[in-house]
Order: sequence, then structure tokens, then C-alpha cells
Amino acid sequence: MTSALSKQSLLFTTFSLALTGFSFCSVADANVNSNIPAIANYFGTKGRYEEVNPYLINDILSVNKSLLKPGCTDCTAIHVTAIIRHGTRYPTTKNIKRMQRLYDLVLNDAMNTDKWLNEIKTKWEMWYTDDMDGKLVEKGRDDHRHLAVRLATLFPSLISEENLRSQRIRFITSSKHRCVDSIVAFQEGLLNLWKVTEVGPSHKINDELMRFFDQCKKFVEDVENNKTALEEVHLFKASAEMKILQVKMADQLQVPYNHITPDLVEAAFFLCSYEFAIKSLNSPWCNLFDETDAQVLEYKNDLKQYWKRGYGHDINRKSSCTLFHDLFNRLDQAAHEIRFGHVSEAVTIQVGHAETLLPLLALMGFFRDETPLTADNFDMQHGRTFRTSRIVPYAANLLFVLYDCSEGLRLQFLLNETPQNFPDIKHQAPLYDTVRETYRELLQGCNFEKECELPRPNINSEL
Repeated sequence: MTSALSKQSLLFTTFSLALTGFSFCSVADANVNSNIPAIANYFGTKGRYEEVNPYLINDILSVNKSLLKPGCTDCTAIHVTAIIRHGTRYPTTKNIKRMQRLYDLVLNDAMNTDKWLNEIKTKWEMWYTDDMDGKLVEKGRDDHRHLAVRLATLFPSLISEENLRSQRIRFITSSKHRCVDSIVAFQEGLLNLWKVTEVGPSHKINDELMRFFDQCKKFVEDVENNKTALEEVHLFKASAEMKILQVKMADQLQVPYNHITPDLVEAAFFLCSYEFAIKSLNSPWCNLFDETDAQVLEYKNDLKQYWKRGYGHDINRKSSCTLFHDLFNRLDQAAHEIRFGHVSEAVTIQVGHAETLLPLLALMGFFRDETPLTADNFDMQHGRTFRTSRIVPYAANLLFVLYDCSEGLRLQFLLNETPQNFPDIKHQAPLYDTVRETYRELLQGCNFEKECELPRPNINSEL
């Protein structure tokens, strides 16, 4: 069997190299002295926050206050709304079962005797269990504790002990345990910073805001429960790019090609990403992929998010109307109250999911590529802006900062603590009225009930 496998492997490898120019070198060879996998920048929604902001690797509490300059003089921050993804979590039960199947395959069938594979067989143990099912890990708690300290450093007049005690800081979360645990950890970060133990009400659970996608009937029927909604993802799983990864992985493990499915390829990728995100380990599982492989798998995951949470279907964006209006209602309230010298809600901390952040970003026009992401244009999309690895890693955050300036109110948007221009607005912190005018149609429309209701059947239609 080994001889037949080798002959088949050689033929397909020659074809693969001719077709794509892929390099089948081991990641370990290129990254011997690093604890960070060479493919760490491609883990999508399962990536570490530190890969987006590498300076945090050396100093997790580092901030750059110079980035907050609104571009004008005499400005004071008067309100911050932060919409934050939960921290690092365990895999879901679905992915744990895939990972278990892969591990069993490696133990029972893999014939390769390379050192890294032998390490998996003899030293690595399948420690993920079904009951973990997406729960927050300790690293995820640290993600939020550290983020809280950094934001308090960036906005000391707003995220302050005084405002916390006077309940001018509000906390809202999704009901999911990983989000509740994240917001508790965020509060712990503040309490530890100020060396206090008592505060007011801890948080409110609001799934209408933070899990709006579950409440949107049209999204649930047309996308969530519609097998054709992610057709581009299914097509890409059957693409030449994915076939090459399957064959390469079978070659590396020395197992029959038909034993390696797209799901098992992705399971190995997830094992590499989870081991790194949770334990900061450059796992032997990472040896199955080089940077080119990781780009393919990142694109596959981006396709899923694009068609399920982003621009692929209009209802994906429109499902976030409630959160959009809630954001601007808070900003409007602060804008109104500052005229009388006091803003009642200085800071709003809202914790949800990648599925919370992406639809809102899409609704507001961020990271929209001129060419839609499809199964057949991977080669054209290397420079795409819709890259979840950069947009929504664990603890990703959207910060909307309202300033009172001499020439009027200004609004600055930061993604993952880095300023971003609003679409079609050149100024980094434009006048608030300019932002409201940009989103005038959404502010006047974007009705959640109207967008999310299902069409009523026509009982008078002819059979």
C-alpha cells in the first residue's frame, strides 16, 4: 500500500506544483526558534488579538495615546461606546468532534515517522472535551482584563473609578456564558486597576442588542437555515485549492487520500489555532500547513463570514439595525446633554460575538471590497479588505468616541484600538453632523421589524 500511495502521491504532487507553485516545506523548518506559528496571521475569527496588534506581545498594557488625536484643537472626549467580542474560548462541540476524528485517524492510520508526527502520537493528548463547548478560557478572561486597563488608560476621564461608582459606565452583554464571563473579566480589570472591590449593578443581559441575528426571522429562514445561502462556501470546499490541501495532508500523514476530507483539513487548522490561542503553543499540528495553505483556509473561513454575516446577503447587514440605532441614540443623547454640561452615560461597554460586530460593520459600509468574495476568485482576493483575521479576532472591539471640540462635536471610530476612517469620509474624526448625514438613510429607515419580518403567504393565490 505504501508503494502505491507514494506513486499516486508523486503524480498528484507534480500536478499540484505545476498548477499552483505551492511550497510543501514544513512550517517548523521556517519557524524553528519561534513560539508563534508562521501561519498565526491567518486564523480568522479564531486568531489572537495580539496578531492584530503585535506590540502587545512585549507589553500587553501598551497604548498609543497619539492615535486618539481628533485632528483639531481643544477637544474633550465626552462619551465612548465600545462594542466588544468575547475573549478567547474553547472550540464548540461540533469542532471538537471533528478534531477527535482527526486525532483518531493520526493515531491509527498515519504511517509517517517524522519527529513532529511522532510527537503527536506519543506526547500530545486529545484534551478537548464536549462539555467545553465554546466556554471562555483563562486567556479569554485576560483578554478582557487587559483591554479594560488599556481603555481606561486611553480614556482616563471617562473610564474612571468615579464614573463606575456613579453608574455612568453601563455594561451590556449577550446571554452566552462566554460573553457574560468576558464582561465580568472586563470589570475585574477595572477593579484591579483601581484596587476597589465594590461597584454598582454589574451588567444587563440584552440579546435583542447583542444577539440580534437570533431575533431576525428573515435572517434565520433565508440564511441560517437555508442550505443554499452558503453555496459559495460549499463550492470552495470542493475547489482545486482545497483538493490540493487534502492531498498534501494525506501525503504528510501517509494515509489514503479518501481518508482526508475538507472538514478534517479544517480540523487540523483549528487544532493549530486553538493550541496557540489558548496555550500560546506552536503545536506540532501546525506542521501540516505552510503560509500558502493558511491563506486558502483563511479565505474559506472569510467566505463563510462574508456570506453569513457580511455583504453576501442584504439581510445579514440589516439584521443589525437595532444595534445601529441603539449606538446612535446613545451618541445623540450625549450630544444633547453636553450642551447642559453633563453627560449621564459616559461609557457603554457592550459584549457580544463576531456575529455581532461583522453585520454592524457591513451595515456601516466598512471593509467592503469592490469585487464580492466568491468560490472562484480566490486568486483575485489576496488584497481584499474583508479579512476576519484583522477585523474580528478574539476580544475585537469597535470604539465610537464622541468629542466636544471648539468647532463642534466630532466622532472618531477605532477598530481594535486603531483609528479608521468612516467610509467616504476623509477626516479621521469628522464632525458628528457629517457622520449623521452620511448615515441619514439608515438613521431614518433600517427598521428591524420591517427588515426581519417574513413575507405573509398569499392565501388568495391560485394553486
